[in-house]
Amino acid sequence: MRKLASLLFFSFALTFTTASHALLNLELTRGVSGAVPIAVVPFSQDMGLPQDMSEIISNDLQMSGRFKVYGRSKLSSTPSTLQDVQFGYFKNLGADNIVIGKVKELGGNRYQVSFQLLDTFKGKDAPQESVLLNRQFDISGNELRALAHHISDLIYQQVTGVKGVFSTRLAYIVVQRPADAPARYTLEVADMDGQNPRTLLSSPDPIMSPAWSPNGKQLAYVTFEKKHAAIFIQEVASGSRRLVSEFVGINGAPAWSPDGRKLALVLSKDGTPNIYVLDLATNHLSSVTKDFSINTEPAWSPNGNSIIFTSNRSGGPQIYQKNLSSGAVSRVTYEGNYNARASFTRDGNHVVVLNKSSSLYNIGVLDLNTGVFRILTNSGNDSESPSIAPNGSMVLYGTLYNGRSVLGMVATDGSVQLRMPARNGEVQDPAWSPFLS
Repeated sequence: MRKLASLLFFSFALTFTTASHALLNLELTRGVSGAVPIAVVPFSQDMGLPQDMSEIISNDLQMSGRFKVYGRSKLSSTPSTLQDVQFGYFKNLGADNIVIGKVKELGGNRYQVSFQLLDTFKGKDAPQESVLLNRQFDISGNELRALAHHISDLIYQQVTGVKGVFSTRLAYIVVQRPADAPARYTLEVADMDGQNPRTLLSSPDPIMSPAWSPNGKQLAYVTFEKKHAAIFIQEVASGSRRLVSEFVGINGAPAWSPDGRKLALVLSKDGTPNIYVLDLATNHLSSVTKDFSINTEPAWSPNGNSIIFTSNRSGGPQIYQKNLSSGAVSRVTYEGNYNARASFTRDGNHVVVLNKSSSLYNIGVLDLNTGVFRILTNSGNDSESPSIAPNGSMVLYGTLYNGRSVLGMVATDGSVQLRMPARNGEVQDPAWSPFLS
C-alpha cells in the first residue's frame, strides 16, 4: 500500500474479467536527437490477418524514442524478400536498417511468420552480408501481437545492444468517478504499449500498490474491499488469489524479494508504520525497522542483501538503506527536502526516486557510485510510484495531464519521454513487469 503509507509523508510536505475499455494511448513527447533511421516494410501477408505485424513493430520502435521509423505511409518500395530489396532506394531514403517479413496462413488458425533485419549500407555491394537477423516462427493467430512485440525486442537489442522491453507488461489502477455513482477502482494489466488490457480486480473500494513477482506470474497489491487494508497475491493467468496480510492498521507497500520467496511490507500493528519481511512459505514475519519514525515504501536491492525505504527520521521524507546482514542503516538521499518511493535499477548502481525541490515533484535518479543526482522530468506534477523497466532504460510513473492522472515514461538518461493517458478514467500506481520471456 505504497500510496496510503506515503500519504502520511504528504502531510509533512503538504472479479476477474478478461477485457477492459480503459485502453491507454502511448504518445511520444520527446525522442532522442539522432535516433536511428529504420524502414519497417509492410509484411507480405494474406488479407484478413488478425494483427498488422509491421504496424505493431513500427509503433514499438517509434515510441521507444530511439528510432526514426519509415513505415507504410512513407515507403513506395515494399519488398518482402532479400532479392527484391533495392538498397539504393532505402539508402537515399536515409534508412540505416530495413525490416522485411512475410506472414503465411497455414490453416487451423496457424501462421508462419518470417522476418529479416538488414543493414542498408552493407546490402548495396553484398546483399547476403546485409542480413543482421533472420528468423521464422510458427504460431497461432492469438499470438501474432505478442510475436510482433518479440520481433521488436530482437530488433531493438540488435541495433542498440540493450534488451528490448516491448514484450513486458504494465500493471496499474484505473479510477472511474462517474458523476451519478460511486467511484470504481480497477486493477489492470496491459501490454507495454497500453494495448490488450485485462482486468484482474474491480472494486468500489480503493486498490493500491500493485507489485510484480520476479517471475512475472503474480501480483501483490493492497485492497480495502473488507473495509480495511489487506494485502493479496494474485495469479495473473488464472486470477486465483490469496490473502497474505490483514493486521490491524496499515498493511501496505508490498515489495517482492529478488528470489520471490519473501515480501517486504509496511505494518502499523505495533503503533507507527514500520517495515517487515514476510516469508511466503512459512508466514514468518520479521522486522526490518522498529522505531517511532514513519518507515515505509520498501524496495529490495537486486542482490537481496539490503532494503531501501522512505523514513522521516531526519525530519522530512528521505531514502535510507538497511543492510540485512549487519543491520546497519545509512541515509541515501540528500538532494531536496523530499525524496520518496525509491527503487533500484537492475544493476544496483542507481536509485530512482520521487524528488521535491522548490515545491515541484519530479522523477530523479541517483548514481550510487558517484553521488550525482539528476532530475529526469520537468512537469512538477510527477508524483506517482516510479517503476523501472527491467532493462533499466525507462521509468514508468504517474503524473497529471490536463487535470487528470495519467501514466508517463522517461528514459533514465532523460532523453526520451512518453505519455499514456487513458481513454476512460484516470490511471495511477503503475508497475512495470520483469522480463517475461
